[in-house]
Amino acid sequence: MKEDFTFLAFDCGATSGRGVLATLSGSSLSMKEVYRFPSEMKKEDGRFYWDVAAIYGHFVECLTQIGATGVRLDSIGIDTWGVDFGCVGKDGSLLGLPRCYRDPYTVGVPEKVYTRVSHDDLYARTGIQIMNFNTIFQLYAQTEAGDEALAKADAILFMPDLLSYMLTGKRVCEYTDASTSGMMDQATRKFNKALLKELGIRTEMLLPIIQPGTVVGTLKPELAASTGLGAVPVVAVAGHDTASAIVAVPASDERFAYLSSGTWSLMGIEVPAPIINKESARLNFTNEGGIEGTTRFLKNITGMWLLEQCRQVWKASGKYYSYNQLEEMARAEAGFTGRINPDEPRFAAPENMLLEIKDALGFDASDAQVVSCIYHSLADRYGAVLQMLRSFAPFSIDKLQIIGGGSANALLNQWTADVLGIPVIAGPTEATAIGNVLVQAKAAGVVKDRWEMRKLVSSSFDVKVFEPRR
Repeated sequence: MKEDFTFLAFDCGATSGRGVLATLSGSSLSMKEVYRFPSEMKKEDGRFYWDVAAIYGHFVECLTQIGATGVRLDSIGIDTWGVDFGCVGKDGSLLGLPRCYRDPYTVGVPEKVYTRVSHDDLYARTGIQIMNFNTIFQLYAQTEAGDEALAKADAILFMPDLLSYMLTGKRVCEYTDASTSGMMDQATRKFNKALLKELGIRTEMLLPIIQPGTVVGTLKPELAASTGLGAVPVVAVAGHDTASAIVAVPASDERFAYLSSGTWSLMGIEVPAPIINKESARLNFTNEGGIEGTTRFLKNITGMWLLEQCRQVWKASGKYYSYNQLEEMARAEAGFTGRINPDEPRFAAPENMLLEIKDALGFDASDAQVVSCIYHSLADRYGAVLQMLRSFAPFSIDKLQIIGGGSANALLNQWTADVLGIPVIAGPTEATAIGNVLVQAKAAGVVKDRWEMRKLVSSSFDVKVFEPRR
């Protein structure tokens, strides 16, 4: 087997995406961002869609630029956000643009579904937390509205699978993304077609579920020629971006909780089987797919959304604070005792986040006090969710692994360690793209399992350890 491998990860977020080139040489993995692009969302007739053609165009441009350099790729992988999907007709054409989960057309839909299948029954059969934009609710809403594209669909493809289809012409349905849909039976890891039929949703458009690491196909001949890259394999990685991120947790054993920190904070544990009971339902925990048959048992927490929305308000008033300035502001007000619950509905999408937080505090707090409040409140919420996780975990939780962009926030990491009373290991920040690449490496036969992948992460990327203080 050759010693050096080159992989390309397309890591698409809900606001921007990028192409990241990875070089794996022996026990060393290096990453380089080579292309960045917006994830285009379009509004038409009051509805929100993903401009998947524009995203695909950026993919092609990225591949063309790489081809021009003479680089030879061993494979390509794609990860994106979850739940959204596109409809493909019998002739292979895309039937319109995919609806965006930010579109409010599913508000109130869960309550309509409960008239046919109760909340408790729905959770017991799928193990997925109830969020109005789950795929099952989108399909129900579109079915009820007589959506023409859905009615004609020969297959629905989740976003990573839709983009890989546009590259290869091959249709697949990858496990980690399918698992977030609210349509999968966690025990069989197949779509619960009986449930969907009860809701009047067509099931013949659902494809069999495949596991991460499956080779979808190769670049279409015309694309292989125009980019100069040839017939590069496209691998179905852990298509859901959080699933990819968890692959890159640099842990040596199972006794950890993870926190994927960004706009949203996703906090959970990696377990061998789903955890579905009355208590997990009451606390709104979700069971999502991981690699190698694992389950990501986690809870969504409002994360840096709070701070980013305040930054927008400050920017509009002429005050631009860098991340370093915000950290120093919080440090200066470290003793501030005001707190909020980040997960209260009032903070989901207020017109003015700064005023909403000040109203919750009950007085006109300074900018520095607001930042301190956000940091402290997030740390406290992480502590509360950790206690919930400990009541479910089949092992002791000895450390918290923070990955993603939020792992670079040293002050919040320290305050989190202080609240949790266990070490916090921060990094890598580029976990999603790294996890994407590692699944490609496994498909190429370079690494054998997730523990070998994580050992490679530990040897290739720096992390910071924050010990709890009294």
